[in-house]
Amino acid sequence: MPADIISQILNFGLPSPIDIQIVGGDVNGNRAAAMKLVARLRQVQGLVDLRIQQPDDAPAINIDVDRTEAMKAGFQQRQIGQNLLIALSGSSQTSPNFWLNPKNGVSYPLMTMTPQYTVDSLDALRNIPLAGTGAGGGVAAGAGTAAGASPGAPGAAQSQILGSLGTLDRGSQEAVVSHYNVQPVIDIFGSVQGRDLGGVAREITGLVDQARGSLPAGSSIVVRGQVQTMQSSFTGLLTGLAFAVLLVYLLMVINFQSWLDPLIIISGLPAALVGIVWMLFVTGTTVSVPALTGTIMCIGIATANSILVVSFARETLAQGTEPLRAALDAGLGRFRPVLMTALAMVIGMLPMALGLGDGGEQNAPLGRAVIGGLLFGTMSTLLFVPVVFGTVHGWLKRREVHTAAMAPLSAN
Repeated sequence: MPADIISQILNFGLPSPIDIQIVGGDVNGNRAAAMKLVARLRQVQGLVDLRIQQPDDAPAINIDVDRTEAMKAGFQQRQIGQNLLIALSGSSQTSPNFWLNPKNGVSYPLMTMTPQYTVDSLDALRNIPLAGTGAGGGVAAGAGTAAGASPGAPGAAQSQILGSLGTLDRGSQEAVVSHYNVQPVIDIFGSVQGRDLGGVAREITGLVDQARGSLPAGSSIVVRGQVQTMQSSFTGLLTGLAFAVLLVYLLMVINFQSWLDPLIIISGLPAALVGIVWMLFVTGTTVSVPALTGTIMCIGIATANSILVVSFARETLAQGTEPLRAALDAGLGRFRPVLMTALAMVIGMLPMALGLGDGGEQNAPLGRAVIGGLLFGTMSTLLFVPVVFGTVHGWLKRREVHTAAMAPLSAN
């Protein structure tokens, strides 16, 4: 099991972050397919500690009870099984019993069982005594016959040993039996070391897809664990990011009473996304939930800075200034507030991005994503967004002049 509580929570109680389940009724066929898949998975770089959770070679001792001899002695299979359960595992499972200490008021469990150090050979197992219930309902605790029954009479239970009623031989069996949604399941567990989970998951998915064709009829294969959690988290965050951009755009459309200016504002966001990818690549940071959370934060800040520039340019344009000149004035006039906002966030995120201290690496991707996005996003806000504003509004003005010039001709 993982040592830290974070991994245990992300694994949802599983002992490893990767769980490949082969589900189906044909257990032997599923096990053969699992062995072939494990051999292929061992070639995946970064995938370690591969194992099948349900080994089928656990040592076992099979007891073959002679039903005829058992019936002659007055024993049923259930009684023999119960005797073995009590002798080898204790009476706490069948007859829980407690003793209350009157001095301290604490209840202590009482259990009867054969001492484990005495069961050290097959001969010791053969000599386990068996006690059965007779026709009168009594229990034969020692030598003799059950009360109210003659020796050898049907229904009577005599004191016997296990070896006189059955034979013992060594064998093997499944050490663990697991089910998922009632169906038997074979689990292939694995961990990740020296590589990101996403890269390992991509290769695992390819090998799993190849293995689907060799599965027995009616069986299926599913990848669970942290891989499933990671995919659902990434899908949710990317959907949230796209929805956030759309919502901000629609909100700006209402405030600006224009469909074009909000589009100019969000035109600087691709540069911020490029900055995030660049920073993660330079620092060797993988894409993760904290990194995507930082991306959402960076998108909000970059959009707010672009709103400052475009809003100032619109005010200057309304005063009769040329579109290109209004855009340049907006870039110069809002240079200080935009730069102060970006620098404040970058400096504030710098300690987090360094990942210092215990557990600092958990939130380091968030700080790095914000810093990289703001570095590129700020330059885009101050340089690219004014150019787009001047170009678009200059084209709109030329179109209005051309339309006004053509209006008298069309009237004639």
